[in-house]
Amino acid sequence: MKRKFIRVLSVLCTLVVLACVFAPTAGAASFTNSVATKSESILLVNTDTGQTVYEKEADTKRYPASTTKIMTYIVVIENVDDIENTRVTIKKDVLDKLKGTGSSVANLEAHIGKTMSVKDLLYSMMVPSGNDAAMTLADYVGGGSIDKFVDMMNDKAKELGLKNTHFKNPDGLHDEDHYTTARDMYTMASYALKLPYFEEITNTTEYYCEGDDEPLTTTNYLIDQWRGGDYYYMYAKGIKTGTTDQAGRCLVTSASADGYSYLLVLLKAPYKEGVEEEYYTFTDAADLFRWALTSLELNTVASTKTPICEQKVKLSWGKDSVLLVPEKNFSAIVPSDYEEKWITIETNVPDEVDAPLDTNTVVGTATIYYQDDKMTEKQELATVNLVPSEKVELSGFLYVMNVIGTIMKSYWFLVAVGVIVIILVIYYITSKINRKKAKAAKKVKHYRNL
Repeated sequence: MKRKFIRVLSVLCTLVVLACVFAPTAGAASFTNSVATKSESILLVNTDTGQTVYEKEADTKRYPASTTKIMTYIVVIENVDDIENTRVTIKKDVLDKLKGTGSSVANLEAHIGKTMSVKDLLYSMMVPSGNDAAMTLADYVGGGSIDKFVDMMNDKAKELGLKNTHFKNPDGLHDEDHYTTARDMYTMASYALKLPYFEEITNTTEYYCEGDDEPLTTTNYLIDQWRGGDYYYMYAKGIKTGTTDQAGRCLVTSASADGYSYLLVLLKAPYKEGVEEEYYTFTDAADLFRWALTSLELNTVASTKTPICEQKVKLSWGKDSVLLVPEKNFSAIVPSDYEEKWITIETNVPDEVDAPLDTNTVVGTATIYYQDDKMTEKQELATVNLVPSEKVELSGFLYVMNVIGTIMKSYWFLVAVGVIVIILVIYYITSKINRKKAKAAKKVKHYRNL
């Protein structure tokens, strides 16, 4: 029953995520800022509106390192009935696959031959980023085949519409054919946040597995007040770190304050073991969150009370045009010091429309752009539907005349008229010929009578 619930929930989550990703009103404005970031791919999205507020190389393929485990979590949680009571045997042959890889682990070797709950294994995977826990879960859910589990990961990626993502393992160890993008990772994380326990587990800084005396501790200093030091950011929550020489430092995280929430993906910040080990993802995240939370705000940029354009109307007596307004008030995240002149609107409407028109009749669309003095290109905020500001009634007389005119201009009407004309011409010519023949016959008869 529980698995059925989780599957139904996963379907609903998929629909919600896809709706958010492909919603016609969704916008993406990469606002200028003074944040000096080190990460090569960045995507910062306001999760209240689904609006992107900053991005950099968000569609460039990158190695995800241990942020891969977000997808591992998704596949596990959707394929295990009861994570608290389902027990998994810790296998030596599975853990041996990680020997020599330099993997981050959750010390599952101490549990070889014993069983652990799936819940404890999920904590072991997400909190200290244990590759041993990821492999153990993949082996269990894959029915003894990690390759089968990886296929399940790729199937889920396709289901979520991730076109630039491919997995080769459940832990994120480097492989040339194991990649994603910041935009795809955002979709993955958005989906996972709607699944059971995910937000709770990924925002945990310390956790004791059953029977353990030592706690698991998070790799995410951004959320760890006691171990994070200067990297700690009080408004941050979760989600997952990742690091390899090839991937650099990676981070997926979120933050909320003053009624605003953001989800951030950072990929390929500088890192090389023993050479460059600074946690640039944490400083990038804190700086970007600080900028977004203090410099951006929600404003109404298109109102149903403010006309966008005037539309020509046919078939209405005494009214040949109507004002068009947005179907709904549209609010967007914009810089708090924005000026109305920085908002421009481009309309896509027909040359004219026919009455009748109601106030909910969609006539066309308007695309809203933002461009401040520092931007070289305008940024699209949204596309909204346009509707009449008032009802426009149909004139019956003009409608009938229009129908008649339409009929008279139609192809088949012209064909019919042409046929009738031809018939009349033939009739006229035939009649004329018959009259001549009759007249000639009358003359012949007259002569014979003489």
